[in-house]
Amino acid sequence: MMDKAFVGNARIGGCEVQGGCVEQLTAGHATPISVQMIGNLEVRRGKTVLTSSTLGSPKARQIFEILLLRLGSPVSKGELIELLWGDRPPGKAQATLESYVSLLRRSLQPGDAKTGPLRTATGSYVLDPDLVEVDLVRFNQLVAQADDCSPAEAYPLLAQALKLASAPLLGDELAAEWVDEARVHHASLVTSVQIRAAETAEHLGRTQDALHWAGQAVASEPLNERAWSTLVTALESAGRYAEGLQAYDKCRRLLDRELGCTPGPTLRDAHARLLQKTVEDDGELSEVLAALLYLNDRMRSQPAHQSTRAVTKRAQGASSYTNTAGRVISAFLNKALTVG
Repeated sequence: MMDKAFVGNARIGGCEVQGGCVEQLTAGHATPISVQMIGNLEVRRGKTVLTSSTLGSPKARQIFEILLLRLGSPVSKGELIELLWGDRPPGKAQATLESYVSLLRRSLQPGDAKTGPLRTATGSYVLDPDLVEVDLVRFNQLVAQADDCSPAEAYPLLAQALKLASAPLLGDELAAEWVDEARVHHASLVTSVQIRAAETAEHLGRTQDALHWAGQAVASEPLNERAWSTLVTALESAGRYAEGLQAYDKCRRLLDRELGCTPGPTLRDAHARLLQKTVEDDGELSEVLAALLYLNDRMRSQPAHQSTRAVTKRAQGASSYTNTAGRVISAFLNKALTVG
């Protein structure tokens, strides 16, 4: 049996509701449910499995999804109507909404229409967090737990969270503004966790893991400079200097084309280290780089307003090293073209 009571501060499972008429369970037993929101929607109630197509009408399913995103917090009927229909609600919107909720209850808690996870407060609906286990909530809990841990303790928590977040949020839901907002927010959070996992793995000396997570972060957000910095650093740690330089160049071109900016100091420092380590591993390349830097300095020091004749006269009196630098670069380019 269920009875209704007007209360000042009531609790629905783990949720406190300020004032209003709240359905309170006084007898019977409510069956908990487990919900997968990341990827395609799936609900497990005991041995029963419900999917998007078996949860009732699309509107009933969307009511459930909205309540899942606000798990433990009442959502008013007025807000639900606005989210479902925007500024063009049906003539009897509230009655229609209530019929959808009834349909949803029959799917989620058959035989216990008002004693299961979906509860009613005055003018609102709420899902009881004590009766609803959600993968999205678990993801957020793991990330929050990692905040207070050492790197060695945090890494497995972050990896576990990312294992849960291997697909888009509510992947099979039709386009709706509230879905898009939730999906974009979650995707951004996942990218930030991927970066954290990569940085933590790098700190722990787990270079291959760092490369894996950094690569996923770059794929998720190609304009995220922190993700690129993590990837370049991981490639440096792996001794893959040429790939690190290629990654830096790709990032530089993306930022220039899409945002009209250049990489920040962290990424530039990583690039400089990669250049230095590359030439340290290759004596011939070291000579070419030194020659390029020398000629670059000479070009920068050349006054822009000088005439061609003046430049030619200066070149004629240049040091022998200038000629040597030119020969080094020319020989290197000829060799590269021959190999190609």
